[in-house]
Amino acid sequence: MERVILYHVLLFGACGYALFRGKTDARIVGAVFLIGNFVTYALRSQWAESYSSVESGIFVVDVVAFLAFTYAALISERFWPLWVSGLQLTTSLGHVMKAVDVHLMPLAYAAALRFWGYPILIILAVGVWRSQRRERAENRHAA
Repeated sequence: MERVILYHVLLFGACGYALFRGKTDARIVGAVFLIGNFVTYALRSQWAESYSSVESGIFVVDVVAFLAFTYAALISERFWPLWVSGLQLTTSLGHVMKAVDVHLMPLAYAAALRFWGYPILIILAVGVWRSQRRERAENRHAA
């Protein structure tokens, strides 16, 4: 239960921070991550059979998120969105892993999909914070 609370605090904190204080790249990442999170909950199989086969709906969500994060990285002047895109690619490859090895344990498949969300959210929050800090420093020097 604590893990779920921690995740939701991190989810709403990082994405909210990005949406309200971030530049375009951060807003794209925050919005896509937030929407993708809820779409994934809606598409996930029943709990008893969850992750026992390839979650094709979640795979589509993950690929769309990867494409959106890659777009954010391409328009960004910063490096952090590239990390986000790379980690999302790793998540997407978790589906490929399950498709290649259908005997992959559901827990390993679920972990491959869920784990990278935490570092993505941390990178997002740190990226927005550093961007704000840099902007304030530039404003002080310009004045």
